[in-house]
Amino acid sequence: MEQITLSILGREYRVACRPEERNELLACAHYVDQKMAAIRDGGKVLGADRIAVMTALQIAQELFGSKGGEGTELAEARRRLRDLISLADEILAPQEKLF
Repeated sequence: MEQITLSILGREYRVACRPEERNELLACAHYVDQKMAAIRDGGKVLGADRIAVMTALQIAQELFGSKGGEGTELAEARRRLRDLISLADEILAPQEKLF
């Protein structure tokens, strides 16, 4: 595990994550920061806690709306795609020695 610092709405948060999750976690933090800033800048919601709740609701709505026609969630599809890429890399690695 490694410690990384995330910045959301000008506040820093230290979190632990596995090295292979680092980039994805940074991207998620950036996404949440953008969503929260948009709600704050809209001026209709005051207070960091209310902004956080509204942001969480928006992201949850996006997640529920991202289910595919067969009920497969986007996160599961991404995991499967990463597994396939990893498998392809494993299979093709010996081929690189030929060239």
